[in-house]
Amino acid sequence: MKAKTYILKNVRLETGFEFDGKEVISTNTALFCVEVEEGKIKGIKPNTANANAIDAKGHLMLPAFKDMHAHLDKMLFGLPWEAVSPTRHTVKDMIAYEQKMIPEWLSTSVERTGKMLNFLQAYGTDFIRSHFNVDPTSGLKSLTNLEKALASKKHTVEAELVAFPQHGLYYTDTLPILKDVAKLDAVSFIGGVDPYSLDGSIEKSMEQITQLALDNNKGIDIHLHEMGESGMKTIEFLIDRTLENPQLKGKAFVSHAFALSRLTNVEAEKIAARLAEAGVGIVSSVPFGNMIMPIPTLRKYGVEVLIGNDNIQDHWNTFGSGNMLQKANLIAELYGYGTEFGLSRTLAFATRYKLPLDNNGNQQWPKVGDEASMVFVDASCSAEAVSRISPVTSLIHKGNIVF
Repeated sequence: MKAKTYILKNVRLETGFEFDGKEVISTNTALFCVEVEEGKIKGIKPNTANANAIDAKGHLMLPAFKDMHAHLDKMLFGLPWEAVSPTRHTVKDMIAYEQKMIPEWLSTSVERTGKMLNFLQAYGTDFIRSHFNVDPTSGLKSLTNLEKALASKKHTVEAELVAFPQHGLYYTDTLPILKDVAKLDAVSFIGGVDPYSLDGSIEKSMEQITQLALDNNKGIDIHLHEMGESGMKTIEFLIDRTLENPQLKGKAFVSHAFALSRLTNVEAEKIAARLAEAGVGIVSSVPFGNMIMPIPTLRKYGVEVLIGNDNIQDHWNTFGSGNMLQKANLIAELYGYGTEFGLSRTLAFATRYKLPLDNNGNQQWPKVGDEASMVFVDASCSAEAVSRISPVTSLIHKGNIVF
């Protein structure tokens, strides 16, 4: 449904925390009518039995979810089921496979990307940061097809795009293509991947990526799977360049940054302080097993930690659920955020830090004039929604009712 004026009734909103001394023991809610006009929240009023209003059925209204790391252009979603290969282990193995398969994937990618967008929206996501391949095999076709799929859903989803040289800048002859793509208005970030192991030089690749971002007023989002010294040197390089170029502050990110998972507590504190000083963020798919990221330490120092599903059904991995509440739930379980207060704060990872209540329990969202982008879940409060991964019942994007 395209944006217009309407009223929602029986909307459950959080109104404050219930305290036992200084401890939060529960979350208070009440039912309201919410008026929407031209994509904005026009009014929030006491609940009434308005026969003309859309019935939210007492479901909890939360800020719509943001998936901050996706690959909408080259997943296998919409094709027959295929698990990951037992024989492709390295990034270079994957590149060789992609060079073979990309032409076939691109032939159906517009339709399949549309299906993937439907899948993500069904879990309450209305904003996505998506990488798209820039390489000699893809040319500009990955971007072209992705833009077509997004255009068909322009009223119900928003995306920011990362030009991603998956096959290396120099490992394949990608730099000339990336220079052209970097000039396009559709591109918000310049990406990169494992500069040392793939291109043989941290400095050579990172200098090019940084300069392209500066020359074209873009952000940076680097895929960094490398562990140990090369991984940390790449992170330090980006920090240094961002400190030297303040216009990159808040616009420079390291995706994955698995090297951080191997640090001691003291080392993690030190790098977290530097990341925060430079305004360099971390984008994580929340790995676990033998690779626990120091997310609490990063957040303690004020580092922006963004969360995304990354792989949902593709040749790299198949475990991405598409559900940002599930990602928040995983964080809560991994890092012990099991209290009412802790669970309610963990919702921030799904909403890019927009929460109904502030840390003191003061209502801060929604407010009149806010963008009408919200998700409804069958839960009594945000803490329950995170803990139970509550089902999503409706999504509204900028006033447009998606379902």
